[in-house]
Amino acid sequence: MATDDPAAPSQQQRPSQVRIHLHTNSEDIQLPQDTGPILVSTDLKRYQLSTLVNRLLETVKPLPLEFLINGQFLRTSLDDFLTNNGISAETTLSIEYVKALIPPLYAASYEHDDWVSSVDVLSQRILSGSYDGLLRVWNMSSEVVGTGQSHTTSVKAAKFVSPTQIASSGMDRTIRIWKYEDAQAEGAASLTPTLEMYGHKASVDNIAVHAPSSRVLSASSDLAVGLWSTKKSEAPPAPEGLLPSANKRRKLSNAKPLPQRGPLSMLQGHQSQVADVCFDEKDATVGYSASWDHTVKTWDLTTSTCVDTRTTAQSLFSILHLPDSSLLATGTSARHITLIDPRASATNISAMTLRGHTNAVVSLARDPNSSYQMVSGSHDGTCRVWDIRSVRSEASDRVGESVYVIERESAKGKRVVAGEGVKVFGVCWDREVGVVSGGEDKKVQINSSSVSR
Repeated sequence: MATDDPAAPSQQQRPSQVRIHLHTNSEDIQLPQDTGPILVSTDLKRYQLSTLVNRLLETVKPLPLEFLINGQFLRTSLDDFLTNNGISAETTLSIEYVKALIPPLYAASYEHDDWVSSVDVLSQRILSGSYDGLLRVWNMSSEVVGTGQSHTTSVKAAKFVSPTQIASSGMDRTIRIWKYEDAQAEGAASLTPTLEMYGHKASVDNIAVHAPSSRVLSASSDLAVGLWSTKKSEAPPAPEGLLPSANKRRKLSNAKPLPQRGPLSMLQGHQSQVADVCFDEKDATVGYSASWDHTVKTWDLTTSTCVDTRTTAQSLFSILHLPDSSLLATGTSARHITLIDPRASATNISAMTLRGHTNAVVSLARDPNSSYQMVSGSHDGTCRVWDIRSVRSEASDRVGESVYVIERESAKGKRVVAGEGVKVFGVCWDREVGVVSGGEDKKVQINSSSVSR
């Protein structure tokens, strides 16, 4: 607070108080409308500001808060922030407060026999795909409740379509649809393949699912993007030339053959392997693909045509749609995440760059509690949590840094170089379970996190 002490800073020095205007976009923690600018000490840091807002809100239980000024999270005192950013203390500071993200704390690891390529979560069931060719569904007690075996080689991607259906893809060039029947006891659930889908000529490295339309997008090393239906009745016959030779033997046996279908369409245009795909979160007739050829393509899935191509400076390994910001996050070979504005009106290819990883960024997932936050998985052996509101402007770009770093528990106490032995291959973020990741250490790792309410 202000002081009349004769030893107080002289008039030539920075004033010891600053006027602030507090506001938030979260309706449940809005201050009363008549709350005007407040005069506070420039010595205040995040904790004291959080205490102040909680007092104004008259909260029963203190709510941890973060504070954004000009797009930057406050990590120092107000005085240091003003000094470092060349802002006069005579101005009224506009400060946005948001619910603080709880650090994702290590909870558990689930052992596998081989590398874990992919993870997904639904209703406290964790789905993992592994290089041993198996799908596994886990409960929260680290027990495998169900195992699925149908792929003839490594599984590269696996997703829940619904509580009773799963989609997967692998190095055997196929996409497979499974019927899932849940159970509580270890080994009591069932994973039954119901459909094999052929159309790609090389490994199918990633898939995206849109349950309401029964659609699946696939990214393949054969340079193509596939569009598929999970419904046998909607899908066309599988291309004869891509069916396995075992089909001939299967016809001679008494085993009931698995239905085989082809793609609704194969989308061509990339010049190198396609690394990842996603649906537009607001319009499932639009899809996006990221490729080693440095480009992001926008696809009209109704007409199977490419309607836009954005070219970056690096190979792209992962992609995520952030609908509220109208941005695409892309993980790159250059160790950073580039945020791209895919709208036709955008003049700059890169809207923002997120830096911090030390190896390729191969997996991205949204925070289910926030439209501004996401998590990334990297070959450097870490996952990082990002908030795209936390940026600083540099000469030619807006740059963000991670909020939290999640290390592999298996790397604790070891000297790891460039993620060797602990590369992360897949990550997802679930509202109840937290951040779930899988990788080269043959483990699914769970880091629990939540937003204080």
